[in-house]
Amino acid sequence: MGSGHMGLSYGFREGSVYISEVSKQSGLSIHTLRYYEKEGLLTEVSRDVSGRRVYSNNDLIWLSWIQRLKTTGMKLDDIKQFSALRKIGDSSISDRKDMLIHHAQKLKADIQRLEDELEVVEYKVSAYAEKEHSLLT
Repeated sequence: MGSGHMGLSYGFREGSVYISEVSKQSGLSIHTLRYYEKEGLLTEVSRDVSGRRVYSNNDLIWLSWIQRLKTTGMKLDDIKQFSALRKIGDSSISDRKDMLIHHAQKLKADIQRLEDELEVVEYKVSAYAEKEHSLLT
């Protein structure tokens, strides 16, 4: 996947992409893409001579990172804070790293909680299977 982005792009061709194609490939609505821009999450989106939004490869990589943070449960306000730190540049690397460490800890706790819940559900399935078997014999 190169560039150290861990597969965070959508496989668009190199160059510029219009909002309709970004929407189609990312699964995000055009309204959501415009909302992200309005909220300051996507700040570098340029426009063509007709005023249409044109997304660069860097925009697409950042958009996929926003989606990853969102799907892993990061709150939009925290994503906004992360985005603001990103705009600051290299001087905010420690703050961004700390945010991701905290987020990773939360994810690990969530995974552990879900594993515990899964164990209970699987126990109940097993109990029902035993009961079902005893009723059939």
